Amino acid sequence: MEENQNSDDQPFFEEIVKKTKTGITFPKDLRESLFDEDTDIFFRMIVPKEKDKIILELLSDEQVKKISEKLKAKKPKVVHAPQDPGSKKIATTKKAIGPSPAWGEYFVYDFEAKDKIIPILESAFYKFAETPLNLEDAMGRVKYALVSFLTSTKTENAKLYFAVEKFLIDIIDKFDQPNLLDWIFEKIIPNVESKFLYELALLEIVEASLKFKRWEKAEIYIFYVLKNIDSYAKSEMYNIMNSFKQLVKKVKYVERSDKIDILLKEKLLEYGKGVDTDYQIQIVEFLEDLQYIELAYNLAKEIQLSLPPESM
Repeated sequence: MEENQNSDDQPFFEEIVKKTKTGITFPKDLRESLFDEDTDIFFRMIVPKEKDKIILELLSDEQVKKISEKLKAKKPKVVHAPQDPGSKKIATTKKAIGPSPAWGEYFVYDFEAKDKIIPILESAFYKFAETPLNLEDAMGRVKYALVSFLTSTKTENAKLYFAVEKFLIDIIDKFDQPNLLDWIFEKIIPNVESKFLYELALLEIVEASLKFKRWEKAEIYIFYVLKNIDSYAKSEMYNIMNSFKQLVKKVKYVERSDKIDILLKEKLLEYGKGVDTDYQIQIVEFLEDLQYIELAYNLAKEIQLSLPPESM
């Protein structure tokens, strides 16, 4: 009995985590077990009076609405005393608020040197914010963050490069610096020695180049994404389909050049042949997402005709 009781008391997950300057990151194993990356997850955060623990409760959408309304009702209303007509209102000057670093966006994956590069990237960020911009000074800090914290571990280095790329993508967006795309492609992408992060890094600059209508650059970056997809073995169709899914998400709602459309159409149709029906159906969905309706219809028709009579 005692043995069973001890077994029941075992938690589903237990690990020590560290609060850093950017907050607390859920361990990867826990994220993969509990969360769907495409779905927003809400928690109720509770800190007891003893302040000795932080409790997070997973909430449904309905619970979020109810608890939000309840918490709003609890907040005391602020009553302002009437101002004496003879008194002078004290003027307060608001500090100008400009762009600030989005640390949570840069550090998608945790790595050992994260806390060390934050102050360096922060100083670089505000150098980019200066007018006139001293690009050499700002980029010198970015380069220092990269070369100073490389290790002998490829995975750690890949996470470092990816974080710096995310930082520079934010710089491009906030300070209108699309010319940095070339530097990212030449200096960061080739050094991301992780197949998964390499592809994500390419997708980041695909999205940024399309946003700034740098069609020729986007065409090159998409070519390399497709080349990376081709490097998977045919037995890894799940990974191939997931890569297509991520690429389609990046490009489906933005303006594209004719060459980009040709690249996407040809590659999707290539993978729509000679694979299981489930994967073919996914290809049809990708074609529809990209508004290649006629191609999607034709492939769907081929799939239908290839099905055995009893399944129709």
